[in-house]
Amino acid sequence: MNNEVYSFALKNTLTEIQNVCPDVSNSFIFKDGKILAKDETTTEKTVNHTIDAFNAITERADTIGGLETVTIQGTNGRVHIACMNDYHLTTISSKEADEKYVNTLTRVLIPIVLKLVEKIHPASTDDETLTTVYPEPVEDDATEEVADDAEDGENDLPAEETATTELNEEQEQFELEVDPEPILPEPPVTQLIVENLGGLLVRSDTVRLDNEVITQWSDLYGDKKINEVDVEALNGKTTRCKVKQIKKSKDAGKGIIKMPEKIQLTLEITKGELVTVKPVVE
Repeated sequence: MNNEVYSFALKNTLTEIQNVCPDVSNSFIFKDGKILAKDETTTEKTVNHTIDAFNAITERADTIGGLETVTIQGTNGRVHIACMNDYHLTTISSKEADEKYVNTLTRVLIPIVLKLVEKIHPASTDDETLTTVYPEPVEDDATEEVADDAEDGENDLPAEETATTELNEEQEQFELEVDPEPILPEPPVTQLIVENLGGLLVRSDTVRLDNEVITQWSDLYGDKKINEVDVEALNGKTTRCKVKQIKKSKDAGKGIIKMPEKIQLTLEITKGELVTVKPVVE
């Protein structure tokens, strides 16, 4: 696959991670000593120094069977390098950051993005060029005669009949191009982290989302009603449930979905796992 496709997808993912986790100040991804993606605030000099230090540690770790993760704890924060297949994700976060939350988000989100990009834009050989081969035209005297007769016949038509034929053809083409109903855009897929939703008056068939997500859907579909969502877990389990806005302002903007226990059991998931959510447009 073209590295530019990976770089674009991964850079956007890093941006979303920092939006969801403001305590993550810097993040970048490298592979085989080369930078694949980085956030806007991280310099290449910083990345190269990190890669050199990581390579030095990796060489010394061969005797213990390789290296999975590296965490450097400092006075004001920490640097964490996680190995994901052939990729290495580096995050720099403050000491106030929830380490478990950041690790859960990055270890789930990055592999999902890589998998989706691979499906949308499958790998291809750089040296190969796809060429469409068309069959050579076969000369046929009979075909040429028929074509000549058709042209002669068209020229023999009266001018009024010819103009009417052309008008009808243009009208048919116009009618084909006009779409009677506007095509709605594909429902956007939003990735959120599961949080528990409980209480005496909580409905077991309803999840709660950040109002910002619901507003984005409303802006996209205008007057269309969105009362339900489809939720899919990483294990492939899906369910459709009703949706309402998160009530507590302290939970706004955290990229979470508050979900009752019954729906979690249906999806076979627990708190802290990642799910994808898309609106059901009526």
